[in-house]
Amino acid sequence: MRFGYAVRASQTMLRHPRQGVERIRGRIDRRRDKRELAALGIAVSDLYGAVSDWEPRLHAALDVPWPCQAAAALGRVWDSLVAELTDSGVHVGRASYGGWNDGDRAFAEAIWCIVAHGRSVAVVETGVAHGVTSRVILEALERNGSGHLWSVDLPAVDPALHREIGIAVPEDLRHRWTYVHGTSRERLPHLLTELEELHLFVHDSLHTARNLHFELESAWAAMPPGGMAVVDDIDYSLGFRSFVDLTGPRVWFAAPTRRRRWPVGGGDQGREDAQAVVTFSWCSSTTQAATRSFTPSDARSKRPRPQGGSAFQKSQTVKSLTARRRVLNSYL
Repeated sequence: MRFGYAVRASQTMLRHPRQGVERIRGRIDRRRDKRELAALGIAVSDLYGAVSDWEPRLHAALDVPWPCQAAAALGRVWDSLVAELTDSGVHVGRASYGGWNDGDRAFAEAIWCIVAHGRSVAVVETGVAHGVTSRVILEALERNGSGHLWSVDLPAVDPALHREIGIAVPEDLRHRWTYVHGTSRERLPHLLTELEELHLFVHDSLHTARNLHFELESAWAAMPPGGMAVVDDIDYSLGFRSFVDLTGPRVWFAAPTRRRRWPVGGGDQGREDAQAVVTFSWCSSTTQAATRSFTPSDARSKRPRPQGGSAFQKSQTVKSLTARRRVLNSYL
């Protein structure tokens, strides 16, 4: 570990001790998640049954035709924001912000279409980094002429990276943007209470099962029927799997993402990440009732089968099934 980084990180932890405790807890949770995934006994890709036709499925859930003009419009926005960041000397893409990735094109396209088709006025996201996803949301809201984005974000522990937070968001879009500094546990419940109603929730913060479950449970309870959530990197833990098993959203599916090497004009130089997935979930009024009354017994009740022919529809060994039930129940 570099000495300068260690000093800066220590200073940050001392200035914000509660956040420091949460950072340490996150490291512990990540190790636990890895152990639980290994104990599952099946490939993570089988856990969700990612589908390649996620775009028409998403538009069917939105009740709008596919292909759509909104998706085509994203291309211009995307190329512009990447070019602006590159020209300003900011490295974007994979591992570009303290080792974390910026939101990729597939993730951005799903969010863009949800907002552009007029379904979202109040949008909350967790995790900002360079603000690539934030920029996409704000561009779509501006295109609609209404709506606001609240971004809950715990900055990187290294203050040297703080100047890059939200750097992708231009000044002319910031009237629709509120940056909320802090952890989800500190800031999300109060924010959702103030909003009263949430139309779209985007998770791209700490991907541990504990954090993801907390964020989704909080957001889902604030959504009206038809509210949606977009969740990145669900393969990092069993958190999303347990959440959909417990709540049974009206529609949900997982989509493989393409991680690109980012230089503009470089062509399709991407590669498929074997376990990197974006998820989209659509809740109904019955789902709302379920999320407001989580109890440990829910985890032991009969769960709906996931869509897409995933591994839960296939025969499993007794050992794998027992491990899965034990892991899912431990989140509650």
